[in-house]
Amino acid sequence: MPQALQTSGQTLGNSWKSVATQTITAGDISFAYRELGKQNGGTPVVLLAHLAAVLDNWDPRIMDGIAAKHHVIAFDNRGIGASSGSPSNAMEQMADDAVTFIKAMGFQQVDLLGFSMGGMVAQEIVLKEPQLVRKMILAGTGPAGGEGISSVSGVTFYDMLRGFFTGQDAKQYLFFTRTPNGIEAGKAFLERLKERSENRDKDISVSAFLAQLQALRAWGQKEPADLSVVKQPVLVVNGDADRMVPTPNTHDLARRLPNSTLIIYPDAGHGGIFQFHAEFVPSALEFLAR
Repeated sequence: MPQALQTSGQTLGNSWKSVATQTITAGDISFAYRELGKQNGGTPVVLLAHLAAVLDNWDPRIMDGIAAKHHVIAFDNRGIGASSGSPSNAMEQMADDAVTFIKAMGFQQVDLLGFSMGGMVAQEIVLKEPQLVRKMILAGTGPAGGEGISSVSGVTFYDMLRGFFTGQDAKQYLFFTRTPNGIEAGKAFLERLKERSENRDKDISVSAFLAQLQALRAWGQKEPADLSVVKQPVLVVNGDADRMVPTPNTHDLARRLPNSTLIIYPDAGHGGIFQFHAEFVPSALEFLAR
């Protein structure tokens, strides 16, 4: 009987909504993280989150879908969610902190899945430590100095106010189109984020959120990096109507990366991978398996 109980416990822990949050200390920082699919072995897939996100902001369908075939790890960077330390206000520093976490986990090489701000951090990582990265998936993001990136904070505050006055989550406006499909997809996504009802992460602090906005502004004003040196295969993904990181950035990013594959989802915004998770997961698995 105890054996059966134990097995059901393991099964429970094998989904994003119930997997335990762990911590690992590197230097003076205690990083909070969750991992799934460790038994799959192979190159771990490390996820890098969007502006204001903590562990509970990852779509369970994407996490469980990729973890069905891969070892998947998501973490809170320094000063975010349940991780200790003071939050960083520069993408380059966020990249250094992510590398510190990856190395503390003992990984020699990883695949990166960076969404939005996380996709910018991923670009910094691959330029700083190319040997650490095997493949990258960059979603809802653009290159340094890209069109409209420095004004993300303005769009964010505007949509936060819209959300506040309409009693809706700002992500409904920020991540999804205002078409019937987009509105429906947004509602479904926000419901999925609630599936984990226990042992949830700490929300982001106001100071950490402002530090991230500062990092985004600086990165949007930065000189574009030479991405032609990135030889790794990269899957570049977005919706066709991204308001946060305008979609032309996604096309620009794919053009600048010599070994890229581009997917643009129709009638979708910044959260295209969440809206089209049923299509995105097989595409991501196929790309990682190539």
